Amino acid sequence: MLQLVFLHGPGAGASADAFYHQLRHFPASVAPNLPGHLEGTRCPDVARYTEWVRGWLWAQRLNKDLVLVGYTLGASIALQYGLDYPDEVKGLVVMTVAARPKVRAPGTYEMRLRAPKEPKVYEEWLAFQRTAMHLVEPGLRERLMERHRQVGPISQYHDLMAIDAFDVRDRIGTLKPKLLLLRGLLDHGNPPEYEKEIHEAVPGSKYVKLADAGHFPPTEIPDKVNALIEAFVAAL
Repeated sequence: MLQLVFLHGPGAGASADAFYHQLRHFPASVAPNLPGHLEGTRCPDVARYTEWVRGWLWAQRLNKDLVLVGYTLGASIALQYGLDYPDEVKGLVVMTVAARPKVRAPGTYEMRLRAPKEPKVYEEWLAFQRTAMHLVEPGLRERLMERHRQVGPISQYHDLMAIDAFDVRDRIGTLKPKLLLLRGLLDHGNPPEYEKEIHEAVPGSKYVKLADAGHFPPTEIPDKVNALIEAFVAAL
């Protein structure tokens, strides 16, 4: 029996709450809060987060037939897991992800470092999170904003650094699990088409562009994303 595992990133509340709709739709699925997100100590890089996720799953005897679903940091973890432990993974559904270091807008890191010390910058950081989630329905958006307040900007700073150091270009073409890549075309940051690069490097992968989604498709268009996940899983 296939096991769905949802992996969050530093945005959309920086916690498993981002997958509120998926956990309700797929009742047997799991979604851990990564260490350093609400509690615990963060991991220094994607590789160490991957080992933490694997340990968390093994502790629950979830160590085979995995379908890993993630965005941003969670998507990087999913790719790393699929590359390192292909015998445990049947499929990957990833979005807002790159196989190489991402390029950020000027001031991206500095704002998060300054936010805890300067109230005005902290409010700027919160406003940025709200803007990033402009396509999320208001009730869930406010719940995720509260999670951002709890997790804080420094955690996000370190997560972005981990994402931007992630580089599997030399291995991505060897990925064995089936791969579905999603991209929201309304992403407020208008990032490069990193997903297309992965699609072109991984034989047999599928790439879907979502005209009505932005940076966080699972929270923005949950019904459509859930249907895509269902179809993907059914074909495995």
